[in-house]
Parts: sequence; C-alpha cells; structure tokens
Amino acid sequence: MSSEAAICVRDLTKCYHLYEKPADRLKQFLSRGKRQYFREFWALSGVSFDVMPGEVLGIVGRNGAGKSTLLQLLCGTLSPTSGDVQVRGRIAALLELGAGFNPEFSGRENVFMSASILGLSRTEVEARYDEIVDFSGIRDFIDQPVKTYSSGMYVRLAFAVATTVDPDILVIDEALSVGDGAFARKSFDRIMRLKDEGKTILFCSHSLYQVEALCDRVLWLNKGEIRALGDPGRVNAAYTAFLDAEEKTQATPAPIESQPAAPASQSRITGVELRVDGETGKAAYSGQSTVAVTVDFVHAEERPLTIAVAIFTQDDRCITSVSSAIDDFVIQCGKDGRGSATVLFEDIGLLKGVYSIAAWLLCDKALFIHDHAQNACTLEVLQSDLIQGLVRFPHYWANDGICQTGDDEEPSEFRASF
Repeated sequence: MSSEAAICVRDLTKCYHLYEKPADRLKQFLSRGKRQYFREFWALSGVSFDVMPGEVLGIVGRNGAGKSTLLQLLCGTLSPTSGDVQVRGRIAALLELGAGFNPEFSGRENVFMSASILGLSRTEVEARYDEIVDFSGIRDFIDQPVKTYSSGMYVRLAFAVATTVDPDILVIDEALSVGDGAFARKSFDRIMRLKDEGKTILFCSHSLYQVEALCDRVLWLNKGEIRALGDPGRVNAAYTAFLDAEEKTQATPAPIESQPAAPASQSRITGVELRVDGETGKAAYSGQSTVAVTVDFVHAEERPLTIAVAIFTQDDRCITSVSSAIDDFVIQCGKDGRGSATVLFEDIGLLKGVYSIAAWLLCDKALFIHDHAQNACTLEVLQSDLIQGLVRFPHYWANDGICQTGDDEEPSEFRASF
C-alpha cells in the first residue's frame, strides 16, 4: 500500500453568499465591493484530513453540516473559497441524483459521456458498455432520454458507470437509498468487492449501522467543522449522544437521522412473536424470566442470511441488540425458503418498564437490509426490588478490611448473579 495519501485536504473552506432577494445581486455587482448586500454562510471552515489508499472513510453529520459540499469539493464539481485538495487516482462519484448526466441525452450517450469524463477512451467504454447496461438493468430504456427515467433508473445507471470504470476512489453520497431491494443488494455486493480489491471509498450515509460495519474510520462534520475523526464505534457513539442531547434542548425535536427504511425485497419477515417463560402475553420479571423472541421469515436467495433483534425504550433508545452473524449462528431455512429463528434472553437483565422489540432480516454480512419490523412486540418488565435504572449487571461485593475485633479474618464477599 502506498505511503502517500489518496486524498489530502488542508484548511479547506467554502463560503456561500446568500442574498435576501434577486435585486441584491445586481446591487452587489454595481457597488463594486463598497457595500455588502449578502450574508456569508460558511459551509466548511478549516477542514483538514487525509485518506490513505484502500481506506474506507465514513462521513456523518446532520443535514446542512457540510457533507455534500465536502464531497463536491473533493470531486472537483465545486471550487473552494480557500484551502487545498489533492486527489491521487481516478475518482468516481455518486453525488446528488442526476449529477453529471445530461437529461436531454439518452442513457447510451450519457454512459459514453460520463465514462469519458472519468478518463476512459471510447474503445474502453465500448468494451465495458454491455457490462454497464446489464448491471443497471435498464437495457430496454437505454436509448431513451434520461429525463424520462425514474429516480431508481437514474441511480442504477449512474452507479453502474461509476463502479465499472475501475475507479481508484469511489465517493457515495446517500445515492443508494433510491434503488430497489434487488439493485441495492447488488450495489452493496459491488461496494464490498471494491473494498476487498483495496479501493479507496468515501461513504456518506445517515445509516450509522452501515457506516460502522463498512468503514475503517469515521469523520463527523457539524456546522462545517470536524467534530471527530477516528474509530467508527467511538465517533458514532459521540455523534449519537450529541443528537440525543440536542433533541432534549429543542422545544420541537428535530428528526434524528436514523436507519433508512428497508428497500423492497423478496426476502421478508413474516412474523415476530414474544414469549415470556414459554407463554405469550405475559409480563417478565427482572433477573428471573426468560424472554424469547422468534422471527419467522421467507428467504428468496441461496446465500445465507442474518437475523438481528433489538430492544428499545419507549422513546426509541436502543438498549441492546443481538445478531446471528456476530454470534456465528447459522440461520437455517427449508427448501421453500421459509424458516424461523429464536433468540433467548435468560434471566432478563432489564429493570421495570415497557419496552419494544424490533427485528431485522439482513444479508450474510449484515450490511444490506432485506426487511425490518419496528415495534414488532411490546415487552413489560416488573421487578421485586428497588434497583433503579434500565438494566442490572452481574456484580459482587468484597470486604477486604480487617474486622474491628482485631482478629484476622478472610475477606468476605457477596456475589449477585441472575
């Protein structure tokens, strides 16, 4: 791997001039700088970082934090107000929907134009043309103007071009959320293949789970500045805590960017059942009851799948989650694709309260979501003691002091388990 950074960003800033009304633009031009008729908006301010070859960098932040501006500056579709960007290698990007396509041109013409812009000769494009069109799945419409395409067809073709031209650097800005289930699955497979081939990837998404699963590091932008850059788990935890704290201070809470809805897929959840000590409709006792969650499903692929289950508070805070992939448990299904799997929480550690259960059906690598059942079941937990909080942990007390009689005694201890 090269010791030189694939992307080098130093003190990058981008300032926009915002005018209250169109006439102010003319006034500003005529004043020749003697008077200011606009206000400044700093989309980015003093941003510096490096991305090494083969690294996958996630970018998170609220809407308006500067993520899309940063990616456009890296791709060269915007010019910075100040600072420097150096990119080594061929860069392909999926930015906002339709970026780089001429709506009046046909799909075929846009394939040749976009691939040429990315550095391929006409001979190279012709050699890869069929692969691009087959991956996009829109061969029947390839000679129609792209202005007649649906958003899904648009992103299919753009993704096929961007990933088939063998880029050194791939930039993805939430574009895959438009595709349907089957195409989204193919897209994630291709992204994973590019990652395995050592390509540099910038992945901007509101899905913190996918960011953490896919990326080597995460960059958190807030109001145009870097708030954190480092380990995905730590940065995501800090970002989530920031969102929670910000929501509490707002009179009208702003929506938190969360896991996007699962795209349509032939693999789906057909039922989720909750049992407490083998019975349905029963409350659990903290530290005593066994809670079982059974997920029924239909799986339309031969490839393995993953089932995940999570427990949420009533204000949608995730307390814990489990995944068959993380636990190395193989999910079985019948010849007809139907199956079910049960996860058991013995001596449930939740304290008193009402909780909701959610379930996910995912691909074998637990990245692509086939189906998602939010608030699938309600779990009520009771308790017979006065312990406060959300969960109880196994613990023990130890008395290492000398007793007041002066006699030597072995240290006493009390262990609590459940």
